Amino acid sequence: MIHKLLSILFFVFFLISCQSQTNKKIITGAERTEKYIPLLKNKKVAIVANQTSLINHTHIVDSLLEMRINIVKVFSPEHGFRGNADAGAKVDNYKDSKTGLRLISLYGKSKKPTADILSDIDIVIFDIQDVGARFYTYISTMAYVMEACAENNIQVIILDRPNPNGHYVDGPVLEKEFSSFVGMHQVPVVHGMTIGEYAKMVNGEGWLKNGIKCNLKVIKCKNYDHNTFYQLPMKPSPNLPSMNSIYLYPSLCFFEGTIISIGRGTSSPFEIIGHPDFTNGDYYFTPKETPGASLYPPFKNQECNGYFLKDFCIENKMNKIHLNYLIEMYNFFKNKDDFFNAFFDKLAGTDKLRLQIIAGKSEPEIRESWKAKIDEYKKIRIKYLLYPDFKSVRL
Repeated sequence: MIHKLLSILFFVFFLISCQSQTNKKIITGAERTEKYIPLLKNKKVAIVANQTSLINHTHIVDSLLEMRINIVKVFSPEHGFRGNADAGAKVDNYKDSKTGLRLISLYGKSKKPTADILSDIDIVIFDIQDVGARFYTYISTMAYVMEACAENNIQVIILDRPNPNGHYVDGPVLEKEFSSFVGMHQVPVVHGMTIGEYAKMVNGEGWLKNGIKCNLKVIKCKNYDHNTFYQLPMKPSPNLPSMNSIYLYPSLCFFEGTIISIGRGTSSPFEIIGHPDFTNGDYYFTPKETPGASLYPPFKNQECNGYFLKDFCIENKMNKIHLNYLIEMYNFFKNKDDFFNAFFDKLAGTDKLRLQIIAGKSEPEIRESWKAKIDEYKKIRIKYLLYPDFKSVRL
């Protein structure tokens, strides 16, 4: 009990000390209107946005319309414009009742804007809060938007936002043959970049189709660096409701490619892991249909046993991906062939992680196998950083 209390006090002290490095409020790219509003005057504008696209407490679409910017249409990513659609649920096009604007889904029939849809657009703004994990699909949407705009000679303006997991780099680097919408580029699971930095890297490294270059402008955040622990003002998607879930997400998302529940259909998704047949845990939960998890959450109405990682981010310094629970749960189940599904390798960006777990490799052994490719990636990453980098040793 005393050890836990000391851990909590130490973690709180560390967060305070990190924030005190600047003693200044972080100002997002969207808030720095003086930097981009002049570029939008007398232009036909499209914006890629969702519920996180705020200027202070006002949605950016409302703010730009108030400033008489000619917004022609709005594009929405996974989870939709309001951020309430289930993970993986296809989102349809519709007309926004408040503004009358046409809302076009980039997570429906097409994930990339067509030339026809862009034919009446001069500039596209991208303003969405990311969480810094390769398999979080907002960066894939951004890459497709950049590619489409490059093909149609349209400028893209990224309104940058801090990365809540931007204080480290970790995980297996994606291998090209495992590319998908949950991992398009050869980067680690935790890439350690803001969306603006990531966009510059995708553009600069020629990762768009046929190496085409996008006319890209990034409006930087003010008072941010990669040592900053940033508190998100709004949940970025339905199943990341807390900072704890956001910090755990790079580690727990691997379970989406297994038979294990990560708590979809509970009040604590991505903080809970469990299974009806698991018996080693100290926590019980029963998934139900809930907003954001209405598409038959795994083990709906079945009691699951597992772990509630409520204090995990306090007790385990979140500067790396943790594999211990994944390895433990794989080792527990007798029927090994059923543990992983086809989605796991897409999330990992390789089949090596799955094969290493099957072969009985330890977490340190697995982590060591990532090192060479992570070091290669860091040489690329550093070329595109817009903010002071994190220290190599944290906590």
